[in-house]
Amino acid sequence: MRGGLVVIERECEATLIPSGDRVMIPAGTDLRVMQSLGGNVTVQSESTGQLLRIDAKDAAALGPEYAEAPKAPESEPADGSFDEQRVWEQLRTVYDPEIPVNIVELGLVYECKATPLPEGGQRVDIQMTVTAPGCGMGPVLVDDVRRKVSSVPGVKEAHVELVWEPPWDQSRMSDVARLELGWM
Repeated sequence: MRGGLVVIERECEATLIPSGDRVMIPAGTDLRVMQSLGGNVTVQSESTGQLLRIDAKDAAALGPEYAEAPKAPESEPADGSFDEQRVWEQLRTVYDPEIPVNIVELGLVYECKATPLPEGGQRVDIQMTVTAPGCGMGPVLVDDVRRKVSSVPGVKEAHVELVWEPPWDQSRMSDVARLELGWM
């Protein structure tokens, strides 16, 4: 979702793109909404031109239309089973803050493997990358993935590793991503 100009209603923390540095945005700052996907909002400062990501927990500072919708509690499957498809569904809710495509369709997820734990539940190991080496948003995306995968019923541990080999390139993007970006 792309919006127009908004004035932030209260001071809130944001992440500078692409450095990944945390900053405070003062109340009353004019911001242009660039994208609102996966609960997070990418904005551009009207005064500096800087791109910033506002986390879902603070998005309401941009106005009620950006507030995080209350989530229905995830119910455990009736038979107590783990469903790896739910992990992939959560991965598809994580977006690069500069590109309106989720990390799965961008080809940033290299591996996702679930392993049963002896005490019950699953350990999910994920290897992922970012579109550019040295991108400061890598750790931010890793935290998003860890948090969202940990919310899947049956997941007891979520380990996310940021890797650089093989290097990412556009050939890893799905047709869905190419279509969304107007490359097809």
